[in-house]
Amino acid sequence: MKASTKAIVEQGRFRVLKERSKRSNQQQQCGGAVVYWMFRDQRVRDNWALIHAVDQANHFNVPVVVAFNLFDQFLGAKARQLGFMLRGLQELQSSLMETLQIPFFMFQGEAVETIPNFLRECEASLLVTDFSPLREVRKWKEEICNRVGDSVTVHEVDAHNVVPLWVASQKLEYSARTLRGKINKLLPEYLIDYPKITSPLTKWMEETPVIDWEGLIANVLSKGAEVPEIGWCEPGETAAMEVLSGSKDGFLTKRLKNYSSDRNNPLKPKGLSCLSPYLHFGQISAQRCALEARNLRKLHSQSVDSFLEELIVRRELSDNFCFYQPHYDSLLGAWEWARKTLMDHAGDKREHVYTKEQLESAKTFDPVRWMYWAKKILEWTTEPEEALSIAIYLNDKYELDGRDPSGYVGCMWSICGVHDQGWRERPVFGKIRYMNYEGCKRKFDVDGYIAYAKRLVNGSKKRKKAWLARQ
Repeated sequence: MKASTKAIVEQGRFRVLKERSKRSNQQQQCGGAVVYWMFRDQRVRDNWALIHAVDQANHFNVPVVVAFNLFDQFLGAKARQLGFMLRGLQELQSSLMETLQIPFFMFQGEAVETIPNFLRECEASLLVTDFSPLREVRKWKEEICNRVGDSVTVHEVDAHNVVPLWVASQKLEYSARTLRGKINKLLPEYLIDYPKITSPLTKWMEETPVIDWEGLIANVLSKGAEVPEIGWCEPGETAAMEVLSGSKDGFLTKRLKNYSSDRNNPLKPKGLSCLSPYLHFGQISAQRCALEARNLRKLHSQSVDSFLEELIVRRELSDNFCFYQPHYDSLLGAWEWARKTLMDHAGDKREHVYTKEQLESAKTFDPVRWMYWAKKILEWTTEPEEALSIAIYLNDKYELDGRDPSGYVGCMWSICGVHDQGWRERPVFGKIRYMNYEGCKRKFDVDGYIAYAKRLVNGSKKRKKAWLARQ
């Protein structure tokens, strides 16, 4: 299958994971549908992978279909995460058909089986997939490439990062400092507005199965009831755009001006963008967020620059780490100096040691559970390996945006000093950056934060009790 001569999506934005065989090219210039296996970027608007799929389909006069594979509690996801995702996908299915007349297929099981089977059923000639640096997803793609026929080409599109990962850097970067210049140099080329996407010229004429959304959602809520859904964050593309720039309480319209000063104050949650869940599930494009924020730089230059640093450089640094470091969730992934200092102090006496269950229940002496919780887990467990394992477990299980490169890097920064430098040596931590209760008191109103956190916890318990009573 030859590439489009005037592709809408820049060559650097996608890469070829598998080419169809020369023999297949000679026998058949174009095949059946273009299938877009959606995984990380769950949106219709501002989606380079979908744009590429439609562009390629139009070039060969074939239809486009979108396929999604639902895994059973992927990396420990519970009702909180899966309910949010499925409700967003339900909206996506309707939007996809209403605006582009593209059908949406939902599969359950192992993607290495469901996706190749579907490609054979619709005699697909091109599989388009979005990009993820996570080990599991990359293994699935490798296996799918091995299982699909010689007549299928596979393209991977980085629709998640502003600058495609493999373009930004071809190696593991040491810190934000080493990646920032490379990304900033490429922003004029890649931080551009999206082309208008229209319905494919050739329509899908086959039957599209009806999806039992109510049944799917009820099933994941039942299986993952241990971590129930939250009520403060509405899922889906529409809600994501409202959070970004809505007239009522949009980040860019109402809250951006104080971002640089308020984002690290836990007593001011509205100081944050609140976009992380939407970015994680791909319900909004980071590139769209960056474009809209950049338009406001003259009004709030410091806050816009801080936001773009977090949105682009820091997020893409996390992808870089997880892509080029296969041990992104292990002490083996730490720099040599960090591994050495942690091992040197692994046997240091801990004043407090808690079990995984105690930490999960927040049964510790420390009343503050803020951004330094992963730092304290290093101090409160018997060894660094255990600390990292528990930190990742808690993050993936409870955070809406868990199971994400930014989450893994956050835990690795806290415990293993990734993207950081060595500091003054001290017990347990060695040269890893240290944080403590007194330091928090100097930064914000600790008593006010504790009172605020207790109100949130009590409210959450009441909602969970009410939800269980209805079951």
